[in-house]
Amino acid sequence: MTVYKIALIGFGGVNRALAGLIATKNPQWDRQLGFRLNIVAVSDLYLGSVISPNGLDPRMLNEANFTKGGFGQLSGGNSEADNETVIKLAPADIVVEATFTNPNDGEPAVSHCRWALQAGKHVVTTNKGPVALAAQELKTLAKSRGVRFEFEGAVMSGTPVIRLAAKTLVGAELKGFEGILNGTSNFVLGRMEEGLDFSSAVKEAQALGYAEADPTADVEGHDVRLKVVILANELLGADLKPEDVSCEGISRLSPHDIEAAAKENCRWKLIGSAARGQDGIVVGSVAPKRLAQEHPLAGVGGATNAVSLNTALLGSVTITGPGAGRVETAYAVLSDIVAIHTAQPSKDAKEAA
Repeated sequence: MTVYKIALIGFGGVNRALAGLIATKNPQWDRQLGFRLNIVAVSDLYLGSVISPNGLDPRMLNEANFTKGGFGQLSGGNSEADNETVIKLAPADIVVEATFTNPNDGEPAVSHCRWALQAGKHVVTTNKGPVALAAQELKTLAKSRGVRFEFEGAVMSGTPVIRLAAKTLVGAELKGFEGILNGTSNFVLGRMEEGLDFSSAVKEAQALGYAEADPTADVEGHDVRLKVVILANELLGADLKPEDVSCEGISRLSPHDIEAAAKENCRWKLIGSAARGQDGIVVGSVAPKRLAQEHPLAGVGGATNAVSLNTALLGSVTITGPGAGRVETAYAVLSDIVAIHTAQPSKDAKEAA
């Protein structure tokens, strides 16, 4: 039986949901996937940090109502978060990085990933910042240490757009993509179609937990821009930075704009896209677009995400699925761990070597 020891950096919705899955799914994963997960460390800005070489009870972690600094009550715990110590010294095989995204420099998440890879530990992250701003450096570092840097959940939560496109569309000659990559903005546009003005739609999204207290990153396209950078670089072989991608959000759209589009059998969507021109240069953009009802992205509603991949051999291939959610993103973490597991040399192969 293979057991992967994992350290969780950040214990918000995603890693808490992962702990809940570990508490109930380990026997099933052992049978179906060939491994179990054992949480040996957690560090969180609010709760503090804890290292337990023999493992922490995932059910306890998931269900206990810890107060601020609560990890200090646990054996091996500290009321203060010490991410660097946990990442470098915890006896983990895999570090799961799920902290907040800083769109300017990707910190502190970039450093979290770098420390783990330098220590010879695999990294799985759901954080857009390190992938959009430092993917090449981190992938090179991972290769030099013989470990992996995985980030499927950074774009469409549990919907496997990166791995699906990279693995199953090989040879289809991907030329570009366009997608609805932010559920909050898509929800807001849908509610505006139903008669709400922009401000009221945003407030409803906040009340439902779709939008943050400051919704700027969602409605002004900044979140989508990072995802466009990730997809363009990973799928089209580009070398884009966020500042290379033009960006316009949905805040300027008025009820009149929404109504006028509906009269012409169209819908507004915030679209992130990139395409390779005849000169080989990849250009990316984020902007609200009027889509005809027959467009494959026009019918995508609510907080759902979707990407249409433009290929030379198959035409348009559209992937639709959840673009947010704690359990959904925790599944993306699991899928990355599966990728790490399947990439490991088998026992027989090691013995043969």
